[in-house]
Amino acid sequence: MTGDPAPLLEVSGLSSGYGGSTVIRDVSFSVRRGEVLALVGKNGMGKTSLLKTIMGFLPVESGRVTFRGRDVTHLAPHAKRRQALAYAPQEQALFQDLTVRENLRLGLLSDGAFEARFAQVAEAFPILAKRLGQRAGTLSGGEQKMLIVARGLMAEPLLFMLDEVTEGLQPSVIDRLAEVLASRRRRDGIALLIVEQHLPFALGIADRYAVLKRGEIIASGPVTADAARGIEEHMQI
Repeated sequence: MTGDPAPLLEVSGLSSGYGGSTVIRDVSFSVRRGEVLALVGKNGMGKTSLLKTIMGFLPVESGRVTFRGRDVTHLAPHAKRRQALAYAPQEQALFQDLTVRENLRLGLLSDGAFEARFAQVAEAFPILAKRLGQRAGTLSGGEQKMLIVARGLMAEPLLFMLDEVTEGLQPSVIDRLAEVLASRRRRDGIALLIVEQHLPFALGIADRYAVLKRGEIIASGPVTADAARGIEEHMQI
């Protein structure tokens, strides 16, 4: 984690929802450059909705989102992407009929950067170098998750938000993803906002955690040796 005290992302009193039904209620937190925050909680507690609100896929009812010192609350998703904010959603996020290469190109603002960026990604996920011409829909589940993460990394974001990236993956693939994310954080200072139920993965790379329940943060703190026990207790309340 860097020593920069200024927040890279600051969420202040954020509320949002669907069709007049509020799902996220007065949520506030921040993420500094190079920091990893794990957002944990049971299913249906609003974690995905919170990321979608930050990214601009859900309308904000009240509150503010600041990124790199700029108010981006009402910016469209593509505009936030241009601000170096990347997002790997939980639901199917690949174009199944496009090749691996074509999906990766979607993570770039300019085609001219593809070769240099892909060289870094291939180092992390060498299997993708062997699959560049293969349709994304024919990849295994683990390979598709790698492709989703690789596409986000191709953009060289300052903040990368990942939603349940370990869901359905084998332990060996989960371990590889943790290694890749930790490595890119150390090398490039990428900040991560990770939505997870897999606590060993999340707490293994996070600096801090926040527990979300019914759209509200009910507990937060630094990741310590006994953090998992406290988090599980809060999740059961």
